[in-house]
Amino acid sequence: MLVLFLVCHVFMLVLCLSAAEDFDWTKNDHGSFYYGTFPAGFSWGAGSSAYQTEGAWDKDGKGLSIWDVFTHKKGRIQQNETGDSSCEGYYKIKDDVSLINELKLNHYRFSISWPRLIPTGIKSDHINERGIQYYNDLIDHLLENKITPIVTLYHWDLPQVLQEKYGGWQNISMVNHFNEFANLCFEKFGNRIKYWITFNNPWSAAVEGYETGEHAPGLKLRGTGAYRAAHHMIKAHAKVWHTYDTQWRAKQKGMVGISLSGDWGEPVDISNQKDIEAAERYVQFYLGWFATPIFHGDYPQVMKDFIGRKSIQQGLSTSRLPTFSPQEKSYIKGTCDFLGIGHFTTRYITQKNSPSTRGTSSYFLDRDLAELVDPRWPDPGSEWLYAVPWGFRRLLNFVKTQYGNPMIYVTENGVSEKMLCTELCDEWRIQYLKDYINEMLKAIKDGVNVKGYTAWSLLDKFEWDEGFSERFGLYYVDFRNKNKPRYPKASVQFYKRIISSNGFPNQREVENWRRKAVETCSSSNQLLAAEEQRSTAANILRLIHDPLTSHMEMVTEIVVPTVCTLSILLSAIFLMFLLRRRN
Repeated sequence: MLVLFLVCHVFMLVLCLSAAEDFDWTKNDHGSFYYGTFPAGFSWGAGSSAYQTEGAWDKDGKGLSIWDVFTHKKGRIQQNETGDSSCEGYYKIKDDVSLINELKLNHYRFSISWPRLIPTGIKSDHINERGIQYYNDLIDHLLENKITPIVTLYHWDLPQVLQEKYGGWQNISMVNHFNEFANLCFEKFGNRIKYWITFNNPWSAAVEGYETGEHAPGLKLRGTGAYRAAHHMIKAHAKVWHTYDTQWRAKQKGMVGISLSGDWGEPVDISNQKDIEAAERYVQFYLGWFATPIFHGDYPQVMKDFIGRKSIQQGLSTSRLPTFSPQEKSYIKGTCDFLGIGHFTTRYITQKNSPSTRGTSSYFLDRDLAELVDPRWPDPGSEWLYAVPWGFRRLLNFVKTQYGNPMIYVTENGVSEKMLCTELCDEWRIQYLKDYINEMLKAIKDGVNVKGYTAWSLLDKFEWDEGFSERFGLYYVDFRNKNKPRYPKASVQFYKRIISSNGFPNQREVENWRRKAVETCSSSNQLLAAEEQRSTAANILRLIHDPLTSHMEMVTEIVVPTVCTLSILLSAIFLMFLLRRRN
């Protein structure tokens, strides 16, 4: 029995390329709530991204991005919605910084739109000074309010010219173009920015952009496209890190990292070695795909083995997974001053063999696994996002054991709602934030080096292929109103209490936070209901003067908002009645 255990242990170490120690997959204690505080200086924040919030898609010299073009093609996005105006964040710097101030945040994470600065993506063509001025104004206003900017260079909005001319991230030329864009940002903003993130969730940009086609640019290059795009993104990240390190670090004294997203994968049966291996494959094909080259110099061994073997079985002479030269491995290794972690949910994983025949190659089939969910897990809105707090702690501990306990900033964590009627009393988000932030606190107690947390997101915004049907915001945005007013949800007050206490002091106080947060949202609901009544009345007058308006428009613009308004008013009245009875 001892010999068998040793063999299994050695095998797992081979799969974890250069890992300092093996993650204990059998340590399955999910634990209870932990009351305590975060280390002094822990940074609390919220996040956004350019395409999702800025709007002004064709204003002040901005060039087209792949998302501008993708969303304007019918059938790509739910209800054919676009981010053309979104939250109108481009025009609301002061308004949104006041919301950040209201939350008492230490940092705000946002992204810079590449085509807003360089319309074609090619620096020698043209630099848009009005775009530079916009980000200067945003950065300066944040700093005036003692809010630290954390800046993402690439949150998926590639200039369309680069996609058309070179094939986007399928082409190695993107490495130099991205480096020139990053260098421009360091030159213009680096005297005030201390935290740079090269890529946000490159997994999604590669897989959904070049494998499944669900995201811009919408290509379905199954089995090859995602691997090639990721390969070039990793090289681009490394080049930008070296550019900063050699040209700017000594003067600007900032840091360059990358934000990697990863769901946690838990073995269905922790006594079954095949399930344990499948769960590790799931995490390695997700987070490890990018983290392992950056920390250890090459792809996870399990990716090289599985994709290489399947490629040979499909009759190919070489693996579909590209390779790094020895020089590239040493150039890429260690190019991370801090690691951003985006995390939302968890899956149970079990072994499942996939066929390896010609014409069936895909990233998903390469993994030989099946993803499962527990029907008891809360499912607040998005069909993919189940609340499984304990998975967060396990993912953070996995990063610690695999990559030498790097400095971590949680760059995305949050939950959505998906409903026709507005609900500002978002108790499910309060529960999600409470439980996930607590699991992060437990991970810090485990010794994981987490320095900051970013709630995703500050505002409701454009949610990619889901349009505006899903809302992640702490603040509700009324997208039907041309002024895009913001209203605080109950989670604003709850998150604010966590920040002011730097954690969870005791059970009684935390329960009191929840009660007070739900109480305050009733007045916001009344304000929103009154505004929606005015908006509905205006729509009725408009439609009276427009007899050609379709029946469907009548339903979506009048019936649904009216029902929602009545629901909000009734909820507010009922809540006030309950509170009076309680008092």
